[in-house]
Amino acid sequence: MVSSSTDTQEVLMEIRNVDKAFGGVKAVDNVSMDLRAGIITTLVGPNGAGKTTLFNLITGELTKDSGTIKWLGQPINRIKPFKAARAGILRTFQDLRLFNEMSVEENVLTSVEANSVPAPMTKSQRTARSEKVEYALNRAGLFSKRNIRAKDLAYAERKFLSMARVMATDARLWLLDEPASGLDPNSYEKFLEILREEVKQGVTVCIIEHNLDIVIGISDRIAFLDRGKLLADDEPQTVLNDPELRAIYFGERT
Repeated sequence: MVSSSTDTQEVLMEIRNVDKAFGGVKAVDNVSMDLRAGIITTLVGPNGAGKTTLFNLITGELTKDSGTIKWLGQPINRIKPFKAARAGILRTFQDLRLFNEMSVEENVLTSVEANSVPAPMTKSQRTARSEKVEYALNRAGLFSKRNIRAKDLAYAERKFLSMARVMATDARLWLLDEPASGLDPNSYEKFLEILREEVKQGVTVCIIEHNLDIVIGISDRIAFLDRGKLLADDEPQTVLNDPELRAIYFGERT
């Protein structure tokens, strides 16, 4: 295969020959891929392709059956979710998992504290933490609503709160599971702008997305999964112009 421009980026995560089965069904089937620094890799494929399962294997929500995963060159094969977060790997979930009775600001602050190594904080560290929270709330457009309970936000605001919880941390790799699903056009344009700006500042993103407009608008690289298998991992136009992959994507397989 001819190397693409993204192939020269530093590899942050190496995924090699990873398998996961539920009963007799292979949810992830011998998947090997790299997540490279400073780009947005989009996982696409039909429902049941194994995309969320792969996220769960990376972060330790599930234990893989075989294969290896390395983060910054070190194996993380049996990592726990909280240790993955503290190592700089954070994710969002389709169901958001917000603390509904807490305020917007408390939700973000809780995320920062949960993903830090427990230790007494100095005054300068507390100041830095507050600045991170304020930054995230401003970027997500939620600073004016910082004292409102999470459950009282509109749907799009709840989605942006989930993003703010990640933005306030020092995570180097973001795993985003359909973060823009259900957003109106104006909101998802705002979402794309936030994501592009964060990547410019050094964040690496792997995102699960079904909205083709977002896939086209945000991806530096696309990994195409189907029935647990990785069918393609290349630059967007190469993947999107493949007639067989398009047929699978649009449910027109023979």
